[in-house]
Amino acid sequence: MDNYIQVSTTTEEREDAERMARVLVEKRLAGCVQIVGPMSSTYWWKGNVEVAEEWLCIIKSSRRLYNKLEETIKEVHPYETPEIIAVPVIEGSKDFLEWLGSEIKK
Repeated sequence: MDNYIQVSTTTEEREDAERMARVLVEKRLAGCVQIVGPMSSTYWWKGNVEVAEEWLCIIKSSRRLYNKLEETIKEVHPYETPEIIAVPVIEGSKDFLEWLGSEIKK
């Protein structure tokens, strides 16, 4: 069984999130990408506190695909330093995880 992960990243524009989701799914680096938002983000950037409206991408993938997934996100992401955070899926429904495994690169 694969070691599954959930990866998150944010974008300023919904269209960027949708484009990234499509690329990741078409390349079979993700079985599913959910887009949530808009939401408000508050963060430090270049010495200033910034507040921005963003869209959250929740990406379902496999740990073995992480390096290629990160590389692809960076290629299509408009941010200079995009958030790319992966967390392990320690439990999940058997049916969903089997489906996920069948939809990503072997």
